[in-house]
Amino acid sequence: MVITKPGDRPGRTLTPCNVDWVRTDIFARLDREPEPPKIEIPRMSRTRLALFGGTSAFYLAIVVAVLASTWLVIVDWKIMLFRPYQQWPSLHPFLDCFVVLGQRGPTAVMVAAWLGWRSWRQHTLRPLLVLGVSLLLLNATVGAVKIGLGRLGPHYATRIGSPELFAGGDIFPSGHTANAVVTWGILAYLATTPTTRRYLSALSATVSLGVGLTTVYLGTHWLSDVLLGWAAGLLILLALPWCEPLIGRTEAWILERRERWRARRRLAPSLPVAAGGPRPAAGAALRTPAEDAVDGVREPVGAVPPPAQGWPRSPAARKQPQRQKGGAGRSGERLTQTIPQPVRAERSAVAPAGARPAPSSRPSSGG
Repeated sequence: MVITKPGDRPGRTLTPCNVDWVRTDIFARLDREPEPPKIEIPRMSRTRLALFGGTSAFYLAIVVAVLASTWLVIVDWKIMLFRPYQQWPSLHPFLDCFVVLGQRGPTAVMVAAWLGWRSWRQHTLRPLLVLGVSLLLLNATVGAVKIGLGRLGPHYATRIGSPELFAGGDIFPSGHTANAVVTWGILAYLATTPTTRRYLSALSATVSLGVGLTTVYLGTHWLSDVLLGWAAGLLILLALPWCEPLIGRTEAWILERRERWRARRRLAPSLPVAAGGPRPAAGAALRTPAEDAVDGVREPVGAVPPPAQGWPRSPAARKQPQRQKGGAGRSGERLTQTIPQPVRAERSAVAPAGARPAPSSRPSSGG
């Protein structure tokens, strides 16, 4: 947003002379907050308890109605024989793409990316932990009922009017519908303002309702599957406040581990190691040059220890004069033996390695 100088005529072309300042606080909302904000964590209120109880009763009623082959199973078969995908074929391409909003993989990646940015911005791991707990509950509860009841889908049904239970299927309740309710409902659950929560609740309800009806249109689910999927997803969202203490303890434990790891990295000095020299073992305390200076003089890497008493001395050492304490001199030392050093002219020639010796001067005998 550009703010012009006071008294400037409206509609005038903006130039560096008449622009007072430019507002950038809209983009500043994308930056990281200086400190963690105070977030109100939802509690299990009486209203939430009442909704949880009513949704649980609705869930059980759907399961009993399908198990008893009541009117709900008849409605399932009527919709299946009506074949909505053949009545409105023009909607098929669009709904094939729209139903992806209920698939667990793509939706989890999209929502995790958004919540990961929120976690970074607000200095908290709670959004990602809430998403992980909700997906874990979704897979455990919905998956167990799917495998336990084993209902076949409309495309694989064999007997008209049968609930098709315990036949090795895995479509009751609808996983697409339950996943849409939970994944998009998490955004409303984690909203920080009442207005944002209302908007996101309406958006998640619209998406989950559309995904459920789309599966019925495509013929991949019975209507009763969708009803049970809506109830299963809503139960998980309503039960999340009971998981908040565990989420808080998990976040505190992870942050504590992170701080300990950072503290160890700050305390460990980075000392250079000579090529081929020993490296400190993992977890060993590193010593600084100041500590080594206090304990003693550090020997350079690769130093040769002095020879012990009685060892044969090298020829160079034998040529050096020995000194004995006592006597005259400024240092109190005197020479005990002087070894004359031959000059270059007095030194005998040395034959190179591999040269043949000179022939002998002995006269040869005649024969």
